[in-house]
Amino acid sequence: MKKSILTMIVLATSTMFVACTNDLNDGVEGGTTSQLPAEMPAWYHTGGELGTAYVLTSHALEQPTGQIVSEGMYDSFKSGEALFENEFMTNTTGTRNGLGPVYIRTSCLHCHPGYGHGKRIEAGAFEADEVGNGCLLVVYNKDTEGYVSWVAGMPQGYAVAPFKAPVDHNKVIVTWHDYTDEWGNKFDDGETYSLQYPTVEMSKDAIYAYNQGELTDADLGNYGVKLESTIGIYGTGLLDAISDEDITAEWAKQEKDGYMQHGVNPAFFAGGKWVNMYKSTAVNSNGQSYPRRYTYALSRGPLQDAAGANAIWNITNVTRSDRRSHYLDAHTANGKKSSWARASAKDADVQAGFEAYIANIDPNKEHAAWHNGSMEDRIYAYLTATDLPEEMTDQEYTDVMVWHRGLAVPAARLTDNNYQTVKRGMELFEQIGCAYCHRPSWTTGNDEVRDPASFFKAGDLPRFPKQVIWPYTDMVQHKLCMEEDIRTGWCRTTPLWGRGLHQKVTGSATADRLHDCRARTTMEAIMWHGAKQSDARATVEQFRALSKEDRDAIIEFLDAI
Repeated sequence: MKKSILTMIVLATSTMFVACTNDLNDGVEGGTTSQLPAEMPAWYHTGGELGTAYVLTSHALEQPTGQIVSEGMYDSFKSGEALFENEFMTNTTGTRNGLGPVYIRTSCLHCHPGYGHGKRIEAGAFEADEVGNGCLLVVYNKDTEGYVSWVAGMPQGYAVAPFKAPVDHNKVIVTWHDYTDEWGNKFDDGETYSLQYPTVEMSKDAIYAYNQGELTDADLGNYGVKLESTIGIYGTGLLDAISDEDITAEWAKQEKDGYMQHGVNPAFFAGGKWVNMYKSTAVNSNGQSYPRRYTYALSRGPLQDAAGANAIWNITNVTRSDRRSHYLDAHTANGKKSSWARASAKDADVQAGFEAYIANIDPNKEHAAWHNGSMEDRIYAYLTATDLPEEMTDQEYTDVMVWHRGLAVPAARLTDNNYQTVKRGMELFEQIGCAYCHRPSWTTGNDEVRDPASFFKAGDLPRFPKQVIWPYTDMVQHKLCMEEDIRTGWCRTTPLWGRGLHQKVTGSATADRLHDCRARTTMEAIMWHGAKQSDARATVEQFRALSKEDRDAIIEFLDAI
C-alpha cells in the first residue's frame, strides 16, 4: 500500500508540473500563444523515463528517481538522505557518531549545498566550516604534478581534542586575480565580460607535522596548492548505468578522430585501449579493473567504490566494516606511516589528553596496544590501527548508496517564453562544436551494478537500464589550458544537466561554474575555454563570431538544461 501511495504522489507531482508549464502565462493581457510543443522533446526528460524529476524549486536536485519508489526503496533513500544532510558527532554511540579524530567537514551537505556544485570561495582565509564551501585543497608537487604524501589527498583542517588539525585553514589564503584574455574581454560588437581566477598560498607553518619537526623542508619539496570544487551528485546513478563498453568506445572514437589539440590523456588511454584502469584497494576488492569515469582527475571507477563511497568515510573519518582505519596522510619515515600520526604521538598536549580520549573510544580496553606501553606508542597504535570499531552500520552505508544512486535529474526548464530560444541555443551549441565534448545524450546499458569492493548484495541498489539520458558530457578528459589551471591540466568534461539551477538551490550570488568556481556567469565559463592551446579553442572562436542574440540563446540553453 505504501509503495502504491508514493507512486501516485510522484506521478501526480509530475503531471501537475507539466500541466502548469503549459499555462505559465495564462491571464496575460491579450492572451498568449505557447511556444511549447504539444509533446515535449526527448531532451526535456534529462534523466530518461526512470531518472527525471519535475520539481524545479530550491529542492530540485534532491528528488528520488521513480525507481526508488517503484522498487520499494523510499525508506532507505530517506535514511541515506538524513546521513548525508546531518552533521556527524564526536560521541561514540548513537546515530551519526564517530567524527574524527581528524576530519574535513562534519557533514556531506557542507560540500554539496542543495546537492549541487560547491559555492565560490571568497578572498582571504580558507573558510572551510561554512556550509556551501564545496572547495577542497589540492596540495601537489609542482615539479611532478603529483599529489604530495605528507597530507591526506583531501587535507583535513579540523581535529577532535586532544588532537590538532593537520592543516591550519587560517594560514591558507585564497586570492582572486582579474584576467584579461587576448580579445581584451570584449566581443567585436562591443559586449564585454570579466574574468577572474584564484590562487592559494599555504605557508609552511600551516602544516602541523612540519611545526612538530616531523617533516623537513626537503620532505615538503616544491609544493603548491589549488582549489577544486565538488560537483553535483544528482544523476550519478544514471551515469553509472552507462556501460563500460560505451565509455571505452567514446575514448577510442576521440583518439581516432584526432580533433583535440592534446588528444586523449595517454596516461589512461592509448592505442585504442585503456593503459591505466581503476581497481579497488578495499579489503574485499574483487580484483577487477574498470574504465575510469568519476572525479575531475578520473581517479575512480564504478559509483559503488567512487567518490561518494569514499567521502562518506574520509570526509568525517567515520569507520565502517570495510574501512576500519582512519583516513590519514601516506608519508612514511623510519618504517612508520603518516607524518600526522607520528607528530601527534610525540605531542605533549596530545599525550596529556589521550587517556581521557581513549577511555571513551575503547572503555572496555579491547585493544591492548592502545592502553599499554609508552604513551607515544599507544597514540601511534591507535591512530594507525586497521581494526577500529565500526561507527557506521552496513545498513546505514547501504542507505547512503541507495540515496546516492537514486537521485534524479531535474527536467529541462522549458516555459511558454523560452522554448524557441532554448531550442535555437541547442542547435547553435551543436553547430559550433560544443556538443563534441559535451556530448548531449547516452543510452544506458543493462546496468548490472558493478561493485569493485564486493560490499553490496544483489537488489540492494536501484538500477536504470536502457534509458536515454541527457547529461552533456563525453566522460572523457580534455585540456582547456586556463590561467592557473587544474592540476595536470587534464579535466573530465563536467555534466551540464541541472547546472543552471545552481543559484536557486544554493543561494549563491554567482553561477560558480568550472572546477574552482572561477566563472561567475555562464558567459565567463564559455570564455575560459578560449586559450590558444585549449581543446575548445576553435569552438570559442565560432562562439565569438555569433551575433549577441545567438550568444544569448546558447547561454539560455545552458541555463535551461
